[in-house]
Amino acid sequence: MNQVNPQGQNPQDIKVVFKDEADKAGVYSNAVSVHITANEVVLDFGYSVPNTKEPHEIMITSRVNMNHRAAEQFLGILGNSLNDFKAKVKEMQDKMQQGGSPIPPQA
Repeated sequence: MNQVNPQGQNPQDIKVVFKDEADKAGVYSNAVSVHITANEVVLDFGYSVPNTKEPHEIMITSRVNMNHRAAEQFLGILGNSLNDFKAKVKEMQDKMQQGGSPIPPQA
């Protein structure tokens, strides 16, 4: 798991702890809204409600507030994680084209 590291420690020295058992399940999101002020970045995660009339509804399931530094770190780690995943998918596709056995990428 790639991790944002606000205090400069090695990622191997960071232990991920959940507030409670319910948080381990996470929440589903297929939509995000970003609001930026002089002091913070607010991410509203939610899902697009199907078959709604105009205006289209987005049900907010979670809100994350960050300072600008944390938001920049989040952007970097998310980009790196997506690039790593794309590389694994490409490697698997190349292996399949060469007749090898596919190894599914892990998130």
